[in-house]
Amino acid sequence: MPGAQERVLRRRIGAFQNMKKITRAMELIAATRVVKAVQAAGDARPYSEHITHVITDLASAGAAGDHPLLSQPEQVRTVGVVVFSSDRGLAGAYNSSVIRAAEREVLAAKDAGQGYVLITVGKKAEAYFRFRGYQVHTAYNGFTEKPTYEHAREIAAEITSMFGESVDEVRLAYTRFVSMGTQEVSVRRFLPLETGVDPASAGAQAAQAQFEFEPSPSAVLAALLPRYVESRLFAALLDAAASELASRQRAMKSATDNAQELILKLSRKMNQARQEAITTEIMEIIGGAEALAADQGDDEDLLLDHLFSDPFPALMSDRQFTNIRTKP
Repeated sequence: MPGAQERVLRRRIGAFQNMKKITRAMELIAATRVVKAVQAAGDARPYSEHITHVITDLASAGAAGDHPLLSQPEQVRTVGVVVFSSDRGLAGAYNSSVIRAAEREVLAAKDAGQGYVLITVGKKAEAYFRFRGYQVHTAYNGFTEKPTYEHAREIAAEITSMFGESVDEVRLAYTRFVSMGTQEVSVRRFLPLETGVDPASAGAQAAQAQFEFEPSPSAVLAALLPRYVESRLFAALLDAAASELASRQRAMKSATDNAQELILKLSRKMNQARQEAITTEIMEIIGGAEALAADQGDDEDLLLDHLFSDPFPALMSDRQFTNIRTKP
């Protein structure tokens, strides 16, 4: 029995060692990729901030009221929800957190009597919502770890084509990258765009605008708003990619540490079982040796008892018996 237990423990230790190698390799890969993803997100942030300032200046110049992407709907009948997840798992709570946040938005819209249009980015979100019976309008997969500006442009074209026709408001659900140890789930309104300027008071603020736009603020705004939408989507994609890789690195490090801890515990159990087996074998050897010695001692005693039994001296004389005893 101890030998069988030792074999089972040895097999489990081998399985955990293989698992540790896999998780360690995935941790190193994620650590290598997350540096590039964080750098890309940092490089794209200044462009997004500057174009936001330009849009604000254009809105202050009086061009905010006549563009459909800036017009506020009188009543929100349908809400569009864009959720950013990953294509692969093994990233801790990254996918589950953002998916639950998006699902809360959908349920809130349904409770308010509004319709919803669901757009998913990443296989995990698509699989989750389709499995639970939600209607997925459009699904984008295959680029969550390495998004490009073309991917953001494609998603932006889909969203802007729906806005104002089948969707009155669009919300983004993604994970915002704060640091390597902190990633926050963010749900915010995406369309209509928030410029910080009230369209009703745009005319009064036009005189306060610091720039003159040619040919007109409206024409410049119409050319910049699509780029503005794309840049904000691209920034969200980069934040989500950096958050995914950081979460995967942290999850794989935790898995590697847990595997090492289990290996140590199982090694102690295996050594204990081996020591018990060795002790049992030694005790069996000692017991067998003692039993053998006891058996040999019993045979000599039986021979002497037979020789000195009562019938034997009556059959021979004392002299004969003495010769037998002294005979070499």
